[in-house]
Amino acid sequence: MATKKNAVEQPTTMSELKATLWKAADRLRGSLSASQYKDVILGLVFLKYVSDAFEEEQSVLRSDYEEQGIDEEDIAELLQDPDTYVGEGIFLVPSAARWDFLAENAKGQAPSGAEAGRTIGALIDEAMDQLMKANPSLRGTLPRLYNKDNLDQRRLGELVDLFSSTRFSRQGEFRARDLMGEVYEYFLGEFARAEGKRGGEFFTPRPVVRTMVEILEPFKGRVYDPCCGSGGMFVQSEKFIEDHNGDPRDIAVYGQESIEETWRMAKMNLAINGIEVQGLGEKWGDTFARDIHADTPMDYVLANPPFNLKVWARSEEDPRWTFGVPPEKNANYGWIQHILSKLTDEGKAGVVMANGSMSSNTGGEGDIRARIVEADLVSCMLALPTQLFRSTGIPVCVWFFAKKKGARAGEVLFIDARDMGHMISRAERSLSDEDIAEIAGTYHAWIGSDSAEAAGRQYEDVPGFCRTVPLAEIKEAGYALTPGRYVGSAPEPEDLEPIDEKIARLKGELIDAFDESARLEKVVREQLERLG
Repeated sequence: MATKKNAVEQPTTMSELKATLWKAADRLRGSLSASQYKDVILGLVFLKYVSDAFEEEQSVLRSDYEEQGIDEEDIAELLQDPDTYVGEGIFLVPSAARWDFLAENAKGQAPSGAEAGRTIGALIDEAMDQLMKANPSLRGTLPRLYNKDNLDQRRLGELVDLFSSTRFSRQGEFRARDLMGEVYEYFLGEFARAEGKRGGEFFTPRPVVRTMVEILEPFKGRVYDPCCGSGGMFVQSEKFIEDHNGDPRDIAVYGQESIEETWRMAKMNLAINGIEVQGLGEKWGDTFARDIHADTPMDYVLANPPFNLKVWARSEEDPRWTFGVPPEKNANYGWIQHILSKLTDEGKAGVVMANGSMSSNTGGEGDIRARIVEADLVSCMLALPTQLFRSTGIPVCVWFFAKKKGARAGEVLFIDARDMGHMISRAERSLSDEDIAEIAGTYHAWIGSDSAEAAGRQYEDVPGFCRTVPLAEIKEAGYALTPGRYVGSAPEPEDLEPIDEKIARLKGELIDAFDESARLEKVVREQLERLG
């Protein structure tokens, strides 16, 4: 027993956790669909995290109280006070919700006297209830799906045993707060790949989110996402502030999500990261049908709406359609106008869109785009590389809006980053830190932000990569906003090889190719002769 305890004293690394998550998915595969088992597993990950974080905090507090000479009775009372754990993503975890209790009863509880037996699923559902009761910010958030008939209780018990081998910590190299963001992103990403396009409903690749956050720099104010998915935009905004030595309490997050399971996931994700979850509303809901933040102006908007949504709650009388009524069969310009309607007088926004949005004229979209451009609301158009999204092969771009553009009024910055990035698998591309810094740095140099001034960076057009374009030129191009149309081509590298040396080299390569061709022809003839 001591050996097992020692084996989990060190916090679980991300690679170890990924292996555990994959094993957990394997345990459920075949008995549930991917859309169901990700909810089961993510709920268990959350439960394990809050239990480990609570016990770790209790241990630290107990040591502090003992050093202060507080007696055991008062220590016990203090350790049960919910106010002790407020903030930093630590929740009061009642004894029936602690992982040790669930692990001891992974096969369920046998009947005892007048009390009926309970399955491990019933115990986990009860643990979720106890957590929500003890922590008001979690009420209505946690999943209660573990005692349903479609979930094999034996396999569920095996999952509890499996996760018992992990340990989360809020200290040191493997801080659970950092790891949990990785967990959600990894598993949501795997689910996105398994589910195809549906995965895009809640998962935006981290490099894309980071690029948007680095450009918008949401240091202070209200940050909004009208289709927030798993809450990644908010988590990355907070991390950006921390990385720049700011105070995360200077931002308030607001969002909306139309799918119940994804809304719950977002609230868990924010709770784990110590971010106030009230901004997601008391219930999930469709932003177009009912904007729950209708009267709240936003300083920053970051969004990755569903691409080319064909069925949506559209009303031709909607006051948000300032620039024209969006077409019935495509919500792209509905999302764009909704987002523009939310911005304060100095607000900024970044919106991921399918590339077609930059040039489409279907259903009046060209006229809407022209009016938005003429209103001088577009600050930057960014074309992204392909294969960044696991869930779709559709080429994507990011629209950046700004209510005030300072010295850049009447201009739009075009950035073509399609050649950036590196492959991290046969099917998936990512952007490096250097790529993101180059894109964001180009924007800040162009707009003349404080960060660019501090870095001593001056903007200049780079053929094939970036160019600042006046509105008059965009008008001449029919208001198309495709970066490739404006940035031109990168100059061909100068050929410094002397002409006589080049001729000799190419002649040698051609002779070598002829020789190899002759050799292969001889081999093929010999094989054919053997076949008769």
